[in-house]
Amino acid sequence: METTNDRKQRGAYYTPDDVSRTLVRWALRRDSDRLLDPSCGDGRFIALHRRCVGVEQNPEAARAAMHRAPAALVHEGDFFAWATHTAERFECAAGNPPFIRYQSFKGAVREQAQRFCASIGVHFSGLSSSWAPFLVATASLLKQGGRMAFVVPAEIGHAPYAAPLMEYLIGHFAHVQIIAVREKMFPELSEDCWLLYAEGFGNATDAIKLSMQDRFTPSAHPPSKHLRIEVTQWRQTAKRRLRPYLLQKDMLDLYFRLAAEPRVQRLGDLARIGIGYVSGANDFFHLRPSEAARWNIPLSVLHPTVRNGRVLPDKALTKTAVIEWLNSDDPILLLRLPKSNDLPNGVKRYLDTDAGREARLTYKCRTRAPWYSIPDVQVPDFFLSYMSGRNASLVRNDARCTCTNSVHAVRLYDPRYGAQLQDAWRSPLVQLSCELEGHPLGGGMLKLEPREAQQVLVPRRVKLSPDETEAIENSLNHLRQWRHYADQTNG
Repeated sequence: METTNDRKQRGAYYTPDDVSRTLVRWALRRDSDRLLDPSCGDGRFIALHRRCVGVEQNPEAARAAMHRAPAALVHEGDFFAWATHTAERFECAAGNPPFIRYQSFKGAVREQAQRFCASIGVHFSGLSSSWAPFLVATASLLKQGGRMAFVVPAEIGHAPYAAPLMEYLIGHFAHVQIIAVREKMFPELSEDCWLLYAEGFGNATDAIKLSMQDRFTPSAHPPSKHLRIEVTQWRQTAKRRLRPYLLQKDMLDLYFRLAAEPRVQRLGDLARIGIGYVSGANDFFHLRPSEAARWNIPLSVLHPTVRNGRVLPDKALTKTAVIEWLNSDDPILLLRLPKSNDLPNGVKRYLDTDAGREARLTYKCRTRAPWYSIPDVQVPDFFLSYMSGRNASLVRNDARCTCTNSVHAVRLYDPRYGAQLQDAWRSPLVQLSCELEGHPLGGGMLKLEPREAQQVLVPRRVKLSPDETEAIENSLNHLRQWRHYADQTNG
């Protein structure tokens, strides 16, 4: 019997009945319409209409779908392989495509998906999760004027890999509507889900409709209340992201106006932001002071490091804090070795231990020469939190530590600007910008990739009225609610 973990691995999360009924109602126009579900699971969508075709790769789920929906035609196998060869076309489609992240969406299935999408002019990067190619391929199987209604991850509102999907939708449908739902439709998942509705296949649109709801409500039609977002603004001003439009229009206009002011810069204009080093074997390359002493490893090849952003203080990492870590015998000493073979005897003995022989077999170690020399070890001016709770933290590196890739290394172009940058960072505008340029992660966390951190607004001597300041603070709390930070802190 298939376990919950098995379903998680293949991205199968079965849809609540009220959601599946609503989406099928949206998609259907006539009893004679043929409906496609490209990943039908146990048949929850295709059981709601007599003229359905479902495709399902998992044999156990396919058998369940055949039992649940005996009137439907269920194909067992890979959807992209089936889509490549089928001549069938459909009036509508509905479903909940599998959400498999790029790390697991690989091999022949990924190659087939990318090849199919490329054949119709849509090119996804290697970082694409599975659901986006599923929707492109499904749309391509619709008849002229066709419609589709799907559950989609909230990543459609911010992920770079979702942009090719959105471009395909607005270029091939007369109407494209995204329904952003704040309350989780799948409480057991960390991933938020929204809804997608598109109709009028074979045409194009110059605007995206965005509806916002606190919670999902069953309805006979897609929400009539929506924000109309011009495609040109979505592309140019919002950088092909929908997440900024969760704000009230007045606040969004203020944000875009401030972003255009000369006195407001982007963090990437002031500093280089990158991930810290990747050792390939953290437990081996990070030593406790007692271990270093036992192996007689000299201090000249050891460098104190920040292994996790949770240990960082609010404002500055000082030498006093590092001394406390050392006195606690924490494993914070990075074995920082040159590419030379001329190594101290203690280091040679340590590299030749069982742990060393095991470490050199890891992917990162065996693909670099020599295996023990870690590249990209930097001493940044600041540490920037990679994943944050309430606020993204910018911490001054007074202790001259390095850092792993669990935090970002920020190196100023002009060190004289450091104090002003840290003062500006505490402002509500900067924190709101972190929310808008970053993206939510499960558990109420905010994630800032380096490319996102580069876009964070940093004001210099910008005067805001009390009303503007209050509006920014309210908007900041609003976006925290959308990523469920308040749920985590109050729960």
